[in-house]
Amino acid sequence: MTRAEILDWLKTEDENRLEELWQAADEARRQNVGEEVHLRGLLEISNLCRRKCWYCGLREDNFAVERYRMNQEEIMACVHQAVAFGYGTVVMQSGEDLGIKGGWMAGLIRRIKQETPLAVTLSLGERDLKDLAAWREAGADRYLLRFETSNRTLYDRIHPPLSGQRSDRIGQLRHLKELGFEIGSGVMIGIPGQSYEDLASDIEMFRSLDLDMIGVGPYILHPDTTLGRFAKAFYASPGEQVPNTEAMTYKVMALARLVCPQANIPSTTALATMNLEKGRELGLMRGGNIVMPNLTPQKYRAMYEIYPAKACIDETADQCRSCMAGRIHSIGRVVGSGRGDAPNRARAV
Repeated sequence: MTRAEILDWLKTEDENRLEELWQAADEARRQNVGEEVHLRGLLEISNLCRRKCWYCGLREDNFAVERYRMNQEEIMACVHQAVAFGYGTVVMQSGEDLGIKGGWMAGLIRRIKQETPLAVTLSLGERDLKDLAAWREAGADRYLLRFETSNRTLYDRIHPPLSGQRSDRIGQLRHLKELGFEIGSGVMIGIPGQSYEDLASDIEMFRSLDLDMIGVGPYILHPDTTLGRFAKAFYASPGEQVPNTEAMTYKVMALARLVCPQANIPSTTALATMNLEKGRELGLMRGGNIVMPNLTPQKYRAMYEIYPAKACIDETADQCRSCMAGRIHSIGRVVGSGRGDAPNRARAV
């Protein structure tokens, strides 16, 4: 798919033409990753973060957030719950919390591997390369690190550097691949200042990185952030600003499937937040093949507020599992079994 074709799809509003895109993405999904929808148990282990990203409710200087960090026994109780539910993967996610020490996490990964058959996915932000290597050696299988936007100027604006050092998430993703991780990344859709050209570059970056997992979602304003207060000051010029809509999210999911046909692509909580009735189902019908039911203990869920009004924060882990399975069956798909590795990585192994 050429850049001109990507831009054309991003800009079209013709429902009949978009039906062609949905069908093409669904067929690419069917041919490359099949009918199974794999369940990844999501565990939000800490909401502490050293970053001050302009869009995120967990940013260090949001003092309205009650902070927490789960201990190992709490985490392992949830991990064993994932096994009991039949999940193939546990996804441990946090803010960029340096209180999660490299050795501590390596020990936790080894324990999960010793006690369960689960694949381990980490989403812990930018970390020291020694920690990443140690976590891979301990048995971690996958790492998620969203580059958010490939426009360096826009990235630097919304991600203030630490101690004057600019981050290089794309470089870190390449290093993670060298270490042997399945790598996942993605972007926010409709960030104030994001143009259609930027978003087309993002989709081309998915292909360049040969991602194993692609997670995209709409920018959802959080009032206790810099963009929450000043978003309008940073919009791209009229006609160029990408809207942060449900429809645009489906377009990017579908295009991601077409440029990276063997990637695992989740239908996200953000879609359910925008359309609780059928957002996840539509995501699965437009390229998606993963959902991530939440395992986080209820007492912590509301504290992990990247954006407000997240869907399903009042559900128990068991209710979340049952709901997901029902939604998958309602569209004629089946709940996957096993780890659900990306097809290209499964063959390489």
